[in-house]
Amino acid sequence: MSEDNILQDIKQVLGIEASDASYDTDLLMHISTAISVLTQLGIGPADLLVDKDTTWENFIGSTSRYISAKSYIYLKVRILFDPPTSGFVLDAWKSHASELEWRLNILAESAPKEVPLPW
Repeated sequence: MSEDNILQDIKQVLGIEASDASYDTDLLMHISTAISVLTQLGIGPADLLVDKDTTWENFIGSTSRYISAKSYIYLKVRILFDPPTSGFVLDAWKSHASELEWRLNILAESAPKEVPLPW
């Protein structure tokens, strides 16, 4: 398994053992949802199918331009999978996720677009 594996990284920051596959289906669903939002913002390939082997490079490539996408995906998964009991903490997480969406959207809009060749 790659060190760059999205599912394994999310499990690690959630405090779930890498060998514990009991939550993989739920986590992959929430990861896919977060990636879908980012794809709509112009980040990542539109046709990415997320599974247990999907890597960060599959999603954002080898650039560090979209590194905050990792934090965004973690926050969205955490909010959906294991929300805090405190409304104040939940509001703070949601606010931070919204800020990351905005910042990532600005990055995506300012990225150089590929120009189609005339032939």
